[in-house]
Amino acid sequence: MQALSVVIITYNEERNIERCIRSVRGIADEIVVVDSFSTDRTREIAAECGARVIKHEFEGYIQQKNYALEQATNQWILSLDADEALSEKLRNSIKEIKSNPSADGYTMNRLTYYCGRWIRHSGWYPDRKLRMVLKNKALWSGINPHDKLELVGSKNIRHIPGDILHYSYYSLEDHLQQIDRFTQIRANELFARQFKPNVWHLYFKPLHKFFKHYFFQLGFMDAYEGYQIARLSAFGIFIRYAKLRELWRKKKP
Repeated sequence: MQALSVVIITYNEERNIERCIRSVRGIADEIVVVDSFSTDRTREIAAECGARVIKHEFEGYIQQKNYALEQATNQWILSLDADEALSEKLRNSIKEIKSNPSADGYTMNRLTYYCGRWIRHSGWYPDRKLRMVLKNKALWSGINPHDKLELVGSKNIRHIPGDILHYSYYSLEDHLQQIDRFTQIRANELFARQFKPNVWHLYFKPLHKFFKHYFFQLGFMDAYEGYQIARLSAFGIFIRYAKLRELWRKKKP
């Protein structure tokens, strides 16, 4: 039986962290929570649930998740966000893998709960994620705030049944707040890379995003919530590049 470390990064996740930790009980041999100095009860709740809590200054999603990987003491790692939990089917799949692993990494689908509805279209499902990996063959990469776990020097990846249950946004306000936060982070990253937006990014890419989510990826089958996702996804694209354009404008004398 292989030992498994579950690693979670947190910041003000008191409404989610207990559900996340409870979902991995029985399969996790170690639970590591790396917290970015939360101002709510996140750390206390995590410790009460049996996690080893480490405080670490937030330098970016990718950097924080790589730091969390380093803190795990076992070779097998399951990486989760605080607003995620395992379905029972996924728990059983992971139990079987622990008994007889046959790959270096495992992908699983993620099912998102959005404003009171499970989203099964809109490009949000199946949202395949690589989350269970051998520590010495894994690394988080990407462009903040959009991180991606990858294997280094191996392509031995298998997909397993079951879903990560993602409790993303409880309200419209939650979604708008994250759009504001994530678009600023992404604009800053693109500006640092000297990327300049053009007509495509500001005018046509948001329209393309809406049509892709709502029509091509069947967002209309997710009722009103599918329409809201498509509209806000398009809005997020526009705001990202509008903020980037503003950064370039401020740079001029």
